[in-house]
Amino acid sequence: MKAKPTNINRLLKTAKGQIDGVLKMIEDDRYCVDISNQLMAIISILKKVNQEILRAHIQGCVKDAFQTGKEEEKIEELVDLFAKITK
Repeated sequence: MKAKPTNINRLLKTAKGQIDGVLKMIEDDRYCVDISNQLMAIISILKKVNQEILRAHIQGCVKDAFQTGKEEEKIEELVDLFAKITK
């Protein structure tokens, strides 16, 4: 993976901490809207992590594939991935 592991790890640890917080909120029977807001914050972090990983993939693996004439496989891979993202 060519994404910066320190940045990815930091974001994922933040999301993990927030998930632990949501579990505590549920145990404490906190207000549903407050829980939902925290869940949306977690989703936002995970989207950012995914974006960073995909950016690194495009700048690394996809770029390399185009330079070596192996772009068709990477194009199909990205099309399939984008189809999953837009569902």
